[in-house]
Amino acid sequence: MITKCDHPGCTKAGICRAPKTRDLREYWMFCREHAAEYNKNWNYYANMTPDEIDAEWERETFGIADKDKENVNKNEAEYIQFLNDFLTGRNSFDKMPAKKTVPSQIISALRVFDLPVTASWREIGVKYRALAKKYHPDTSVNADKSATEFTRINSAYETLKKYFKK
Repeated sequence: MITKCDHPGCTKAGICRAPKTRDLREYWMFCREHAAEYNKNWNYYANMTPDEIDAEWERETFGIADKDKENVNKNEAEYIQFLNDFLTGRNSFDKMPAKKTVPSQIISALRVFDLPVTASWREIGVKYRALAKKYHPDTSVNADKSATEFTRINSAYETLKKYFKK
């Protein structure tokens, strides 16, 4: 769409864009003569200090300002260190022993005591004494059921004893 020239008093068609501000989001629409005059007099860097001009130029050219270079260099150095550690440490990483898996009979024995795989020998001992006291055939009311359960508890305890080398 062609509009009238934005220069005061001009009646010609405004066919040339000229920026209103440095962010280049708004434009004047001028005829050719007034656009040439405006552009000749317009200074993108007007009202900026030399440091601001340098920072703007750096940001526009490289995507960062001088003052941000220190942070960028620090982050870059950390990333390079990470890559170096990964590449040079890979040989020792490959030689690491595989994770130790817990045999299924140990897991079953721990289930008898209702303990997690990470249980310590002390926790096993505490749980064993409590269950042995509860299900001992001499002290229990139901001797048949308690004898079976007591045997199961002792068997699980012996399995765990071997595993923990006690």
